[in-house]
Amino acid sequence: MKIIKHRKFFLTFSGTLTLISILLWIILGLNLGIDFTGGSLLEIEYQKDRPTVSQLNQDLADLNLKGLKIQTAGDKGYVLRFQETGEEIHQKVLAKLNTSGSQESNSNVKIENSQSDGNINTSAVKIETSAPSQNFIEKKFESIGPSIGAELKTKAFYAIILVVIAIVIYIAVAFRKVSYPVSSWKYGVAAIIALVHDIFVTIGIFVLLGKFFGFEVNTPFVAALLTILGYSVNDTIVVFDRVRENLHKYEGEFEEIVEKSIWETMARSVNTIVTVELALLALLIFGGGVINDFVLPLLIGIFFGGYSSIFIASQIIVTWQKLDWARKQG
Repeated sequence: MKIIKHRKFFLTFSGTLTLISILLWIILGLNLGIDFTGGSLLEIEYQKDRPTVSQLNQDLADLNLKGLKIQTAGDKGYVLRFQETGEEIHQKVLAKLNTSGSQESNSNVKIENSQSDGNINTSAVKIETSAPSQNFIEKKFESIGPSIGAELKTKAFYAIILVVIAIVIYIAVAFRKVSYPVSSWKYGVAAIIALVHDIFVTIGIFVLLGKFFGFEVNTPFVAALLTILGYSVNDTIVVFDRVRENLHKYEGEFEEIVEKSIWETMARSVNTIVTVELALLALLIFGGGVINDFVLPLLIGIFFGGYSSIFIASQIIVTWQKLDWARKQG
């Protein structure tokens, strides 16, 4: 199969996928979590058998917590997210959890390592009850105000932009001695276009997951996007580096040299993607709900990162070279 020969198809397909993802983001928007909108996160771990999620929802129904989401954490724990903030709501939730399952019991609450700072306050609380089945430890409580959430959103955006700029500069410097038939800075631009595809497609998929399955976007999602950027550009540089080597080793059309370089690195790219994806899939299945916000976008983004290094970045530099050649001939 001649990959470069079908570059118009691959570029059209990838461009359409990116455009659809951007439109989904604009129209539907991401389902932002408390890290960006403000709210509270409570993590608890039961000492013995934990109640069911439906039981907890029923016990907390009287509080009318907005946006309440309950995720499992390990074999005995839960992570609760809700929009309300403040210590009063915190204590009411603890009181309800203390009598979860409609079992009344006396409780002794011990607060450890309590900290408070503006709109953020965290604490570790141990709750002991007279009913052994209801004993649990509060491992973490975070309350984030709307102003802090907006600041985190801005910082996440700047972090991604800075990483993209740094990647362009690095590739331009690394390929500075490769000026023919494509200028070194064009390799960097091609890599960034591929990265933009990876990021927007991942975001587009999460727009749909948030709309239909309630997946939230929090700071672990941003960390996953930055990881995807690093992985994707690494895979792209491997292909480009082989192109650089082959330009000195072989004579012929630039298109043929790029084609040869892609197939020489194909086994490495496929093997790397498969092994990483298998590890991420295992984490997704057995790791519990807490790390899914990080693992799932990685699983999606790394797949498209491997795809883009072969079917987008390489196609772009060949198309660019063809356009430059046609312009000079004209």
